[in-house]
Amino acid sequence: MGKKKLSRRSLLKGAAIGGIGAAVAGSQLLGKTPKADAAGISGELARVMKERGLSPDDVLAAAKTYIPEGVHDPYLCISSGGQSGQLILYGVPSMRILKIIGVFGLETWQGWGFDKESQEILKQGNVMGKPVYTGDTHHPGFSETKGDYDGEYVFINDKSQGRIAVIDTRDWQTKQIVKNPVLKSTHGGTSVTQDTEYVFTACQYAAPYDNKYYDPMDQETYNKYFRGGHTYWKFDRKKGRIDMENSFTIELPPYMQDINDCGKLMSHGWGFSNSFNTERYLGGIERGNPPFEAGCSANDTDFIHMTNWLKAEEVIKKGDYKVINGHKVIPMDVAIENGLVYLIPVMKSPHGITVSPDGRYILASGKLDTHVSVYDFKKIMHLIDRKIYDGKDPYGIPILSMRRTLHGMVQTGLGPLHNQFDVADTHIAYNSLFVDSAIVKYDYIKLKVLDRIPIHYNVGHLTAVHGDTVNPRGKYLISLNKLAIDRFAPIGPLHPQNHELIDISDPLHKNMRMLYAMPVPIGEPHYAQIIETSILKKRTWKVYPLGTDATTMARSPYRTLAGREKIIRKGNHVEVWATAIRSHFNPEHIYCKVGDKVTIHITNLERAEDETHDFGIYYYNVTASLEPGKTATVEFIADKEGIFPYYCQEFCSALHLEMFGYLAVLPKDAEFPEGAFFNHEEE
Repeated sequence: MGKKKLSRRSLLKGAAIGGIGAAVAGSQLLGKTPKADAAGISGELARVMKERGLSPDDVLAAAKTYIPEGVHDPYLCISSGGQSGQLILYGVPSMRILKIIGVFGLETWQGWGFDKESQEILKQGNVMGKPVYTGDTHHPGFSETKGDYDGEYVFINDKSQGRIAVIDTRDWQTKQIVKNPVLKSTHGGTSVTQDTEYVFTACQYAAPYDNKYYDPMDQETYNKYFRGGHTYWKFDRKKGRIDMENSFTIELPPYMQDINDCGKLMSHGWGFSNSFNTERYLGGIERGNPPFEAGCSANDTDFIHMTNWLKAEEVIKKGDYKVINGHKVIPMDVAIENGLVYLIPVMKSPHGITVSPDGRYILASGKLDTHVSVYDFKKIMHLIDRKIYDGKDPYGIPILSMRRTLHGMVQTGLGPLHNQFDVADTHIAYNSLFVDSAIVKYDYIKLKVLDRIPIHYNVGHLTAVHGDTVNPRGKYLISLNKLAIDRFAPIGPLHPQNHELIDISDPLHKNMRMLYAMPVPIGEPHYAQIIETSILKKRTWKVYPLGTDATTMARSPYRTLAGREKIIRKGNHVEVWATAIRSHFNPEHIYCKVGDKVTIHITNLERAEDETHDFGIYYYNVTASLEPGKTATVEFIADKEGIFPYYCQEFCSALHLEMFGYLAVLPKDAEFPEGAFFNHEEE
């Protein structure tokens, strides 16, 4: 049969009639050789569809999300893990979860928080000197170059403790945690400037910077001592770490700064966040007062905060700042005097702010309104340059006119929250509607709604492929829903979250199609970002160079090669240099006495990809994940005599069960057997 050109309508009709079978038949018409007889597949498919009650649309959706075995997803999604304190990595469009990344809390599969190296990272996040292993991850952000994801690093905030972490995508492991010295809660973040000069986070719940007690029910005290802020964390790209010394916070009123985004291109140098409780309401439901939810939403408008970090750098260089808890803070009066901060009214209780791909438009949504407000950065700068203000807030911050800064407003529906962008030159954005449980597609220049699709249920954030960068790709949109209710099999009162994949690839930009619902059995994911897999492929390591400390990505001082294993006892400290390889640990017997401190350095000698070993030991609460080439250390006090088996917890070979050994803890007055220590005499 000769080749024929098929119209788009014909192909869609064929897919709807016969699903996969028609697609195979279509490949014959296009001159391609199908892998199997089209009629046979079509007949089998028809039987399956009938047995399972599937519609042609169901089959088409399945075909669009199916990734054959051994084929990689073209996109990866990094999602926050909510109160799990972790991150989630999964493929798009398959929606297959690939990894849970340990960040602020313990994660046993990776031994995160159990080996000594990762414990040191977790200690960086100690709060007022106290270890805190809970977290509430909200807004991940990929590092960027020229305003687009470069995929080298991922940043994630912890709303509950005001921390952020740095994840290196060479091995997708957390490398650094920093605690905000002045802000106790940071919901907004972690957005990055267009070349990742800074990681930007905004305060959520205002509190005193100095950590002292002030009565939160006294209005005068609250107004004077409670503060918000914008923190700009300086990022050292060469080191892959946040530079605490050159980071700073711009002091802001106690208006509960919320979601934030960085300017780009035209608006580069600025950071934007919305806010609620501009009323500075104090609550007190226990005293008979209206609850926070009522008092914090009394005003018709709240504020967008915009701060200029480029000018702030100059202020820091001049030394015009305070040092609070070892951190540089630009006082509010200094920020006002130097033109670092401005306020713009926005519809009440906003919860979304996003900068357009060209950097010109700032989109904000008010939860208790029905509109997305589209602000024009050119209009904003026109007023700032001419010092045309509508007045000042109680702290003296200039307020710009809402009317004169707006490009316009588009009515999308009830409970508008967040926005993402389609291909840049289309001027198409997507808005999540929490109350309406829907996603709306609209033109943010023409202020016109184009399409609407229901979701299940109560969507919070949404994410599109590179959807908050200078170069959005379109293709797919994911709705991160707060409720699942009847979507999945009943598993008790605690339901999974529901991430729904939506096809936005229609070239006519008319129809959104629901493709897949994915239960997420961890935390409450909030924001997510989708990146092209190809950007990451050359960067991600398959194995570590032999003897690597995964937290530094450099050679561990405890790297141990085959034949160089040893056990040394100095005083009451037993130190072991061990190796792991299919299918044994060396050594297989470790002797110590009650009260001894035991330190075991283990190097995985494997060079084959995916040959991970995992070290676990009875009673002593020890586990370590040992990926090929990695060196990790576990440490504990041998506080109980007896025999304690240790073994490989990762099924690694046919003789996996034989990969074990014994920790022998002797009474304090017992004699060690001959050969208990080797490659060094007992000291």
